[in-house]
Amino acid sequence: MIELLILYELSNKVLTMYGISKEIRLFFSVLTTPSYGTIKPALYRLEKSGFVKTRKSMTKGGRPSTFYSITEDGEFELKRLLTSPPQDNPIQFLTTSRIKLVCADVLSQQEQLMLLTSLKVKAEHLMIETENILKNRNPDFYSRMVFDNLICEYKNFISLVQGFETALKMQSK
Repeated sequence: MIELLILYELSNKVLTMYGISKEIRLFFSVLTTPSYGTIKPALYRLEKSGFVKTRKSMTKGGRPSTFYSITEDGEFELKRLLTSPPQDNPIQFLTTSRIKLVCADVLSQQEQLMLLTSLKVKAEHLMIETENILKNRNPDFYSRMVFDNLICEYKNFISLVQGFETALKMQSK
């Protein structure tokens, strides 16, 4: 997920490592807060893969700085990460999917619709699995409340995705 965040921020502007960290924290802090120690190795991997390029220069204060920018291959990788199948891990699904939705503006309308469909199908599947747990087991009060809340989260997410689908279809008319 960190690679997606980095590439998304670099798709908007050239940044230093500190700038990338700051932009991610400013825009995604309610969804995730990756540490500086997570960003540095991810940038290295992205650069090694040819998705990011660097330019070194001196600051006005005479200190060396490295500026990162996205490459054409990096733009393709960003789109690939956004349109890749949703997380199988239910714990990560909602957060990862919300991040993908925030970044979806870099996709074409058709790619956005594909993303929305895949996220909605996965959320519906997870909601049904959660409902089956409640039907097939007799959970205690706390467990029931947690699963009921999770079902509500999936329903809200599905509703959000359906709203995006409707808006996209209206745009294409």
